[in-house]
Amino acid sequence: MTAARAEEDAQDEGLRPRRLDDYIGQDKIREQLHVAITAASQRGEALDHTLLYGPPGLGKTTLAYVIAHELGVAVRATAGPVIEKPGDLAGILSNLQPREVLFIDEIHRLSPAIEEILYPAMEDFELDIVIGQGPGARSVKVPVEPFTLVGATTRAGLLTSPLRARFGIVHRLDFYTAADTEEIVRRSARILNVPMDHAAGLEVAARARGTPRIVNRLLRRVRDYAQVRADGRITVDVVRAAMELLDVDRFGFDDSDRRLLLTVIDKFNGGPVGLGSLAAALHEEADAIEDMYEPYLIQIGFVERTPRGRIATARAYEYFGRKPPGGGLF
Repeated sequence: MTAARAEEDAQDEGLRPRRLDDYIGQDKIREQLHVAITAASQRGEALDHTLLYGPPGLGKTTLAYVIAHELGVAVRATAGPVIEKPGDLAGILSNLQPREVLFIDEIHRLSPAIEEILYPAMEDFELDIVIGQGPGARSVKVPVEPFTLVGATTRAGLLTSPLRARFGIVHRLDFYTAADTEEIVRRSARILNVPMDHAAGLEVAARARGTPRIVNRLLRRVRDYAQVRADGRITVDVVRAAMELLDVDRFGFDDSDRRLLLTVIDKFNGGPVGLGSLAAALHEEADAIEDMYEPYLIQIGFVERTPRGRIATARAYEYFGRKPPGGGLF
C-alpha cells in the first residue's frame, strides 16, 4: 500500500461516525436501532442478529461499527469470500467474547457448508462439530458466547431463505436525500479542516449520487484541486473546475455511466437488453453493473429494469440531447 493510499484510508476511517447520534441520514433505521440497542443493553443481552442491505457506499460497514460502539463491545470483522472452511468460522465464533459483534461483509457469498455451521451458532449459540469419519463419526455441541451477527450485502436476493430467516433485525439502506448528503459534506469538511463556502457544499452534494462514500471521495478530490489550483478554499468555481477535470457532471455521472447509457441507446436501440449482453458489450462484470451503476440510474429515472431487460428512458435520451423513439418510453 502506498503512503498516499494509507493516508486516504486513515482519512476515510476518521470521517466515519462512531455513534448513532453522529450518523447522518437513514432516520427510521437509526431510530429503530436505538430502541433495539437500548433494550438489549438494559437486559444485558446480545442484540438480535442484524442484516443490512442496499447499494454500495451507503454506510453498512459504518453502521455495523456504530452498533458495536453503542453496545460497548468489540467488532470482529470478516467477509463471506474470506471464510473458506468450516474450521475458519468455528475458530472465529469460539473466540468471541460475550455480546461481541461479528461483522460479515458480502454475507451472500458464504458457501453452503459455512452456512450450516452458522445456523446453530445464530439460533442456540452452539457449534456442531463432527469428530471422526465414517460410521464412528459423532457430533459434539460446543457452546459459544452469545453474540450479534451483523451481515452486510448488496445482493439480499442471493441470501438463502434459512439464513435470512435467522436475522431478527433487517434494514434496507436507501440513497441519501440532498439535505443529508449536504450535511455529510459539511461534517467531513470540518473534520478535514477545509474551508468551504455554503454554495460549494451544495454543489458537491448534488454530484454525490446520494452516497456518502462518493460524497467523501469527491470532497477529497476537490480539496486537492483547491490546494493546487486555488488558495485552498473550496468555492463553487473550484468545485465546478475540479468536477470538469474529473469528468463528473451535475448528475454525478462519470464516463462509465455515460458509456452504459449510450450502449443501451446506440447498440441495443434503447433496449430491452439482458444483463449478460450489456455486460459483454461494456466489457464489465454483470455484478458491477447491478451493484455499482444500475441502482442509481434506476433511482433517478434514466434506466428501467423490466422482465425482458434494461430499457433507456426518455430522460436518458434527453440527457444526450436526443429524442426518444415514439416520443416516450419504449
